[in-house]
Amino acid sequence: MSKKITLLIDGGHLRSYLKKAKKTIDADYIEKVGLSCALSTEEIVRILYYDCALFNGETRLPVSRTVQTFNQSTPYLHDLARKDLFAVRRDVLKFRGYVVKRGHQPSNPPVDSDFTPKFEQKGVDMRIGLDMATIAANRSVDLIALMTNDTDCVPAMKLVRRTGIQVALVCIPGCNPAPELLAHSDFKRSIPWP
Repeated sequence: MSKKITLLIDGGHLRSYLKKAKKTIDADYIEKVGLSCALSTEEIVRILYYDCALFNGETRLPVSRTVQTFNQSTPYLHDLARKDLFAVRRDVLKFRGYVVKRGHQPSNPPVDSDFTPKFEQKGVDMRIGLDMATIAANRSVDLIALMTNDTDCVPAMKLVRRTGIQVALVCIPGCNPAPELLAHSDFKRSIPWP
């Protein structure tokens, strides 16, 4: 009898490693990554993918105060939601101002090109935690496979394990998982890029 699993993917985490590895960020490749997380003795019940659309709106540049318009789309989220087994949980991307570009020495006086916008994804860890708690309460699977490096997920991992459901921490190439996540998972599951 196969073990039933649900996979929870922190999209921001996955995308950052896909970029580093120069992999394609599209629905087809994300689906391949998700499906590669299950062992041959496991049956995926659902893959929950947590991400947010790119920022759309207007900001003022930090020096000139000129209006900058962001009009970006993320079609892969719509495409991914239509894939078998996938459910997309959309979060919010907040604009948090401008910061000096990494490794950059600002001009004197500073100019707009010395800065880059800073965005923060809000709500991912809370949504992951709520879904883990719901799965644990329903006892709908034998194992939760979790792809993240966010230690805010530790309380949810503890809750799931107390109900008898196993937790596998899925590690993608290049990821060095936080020790707290390893301490509160039953298995570390390293997967190669498909």
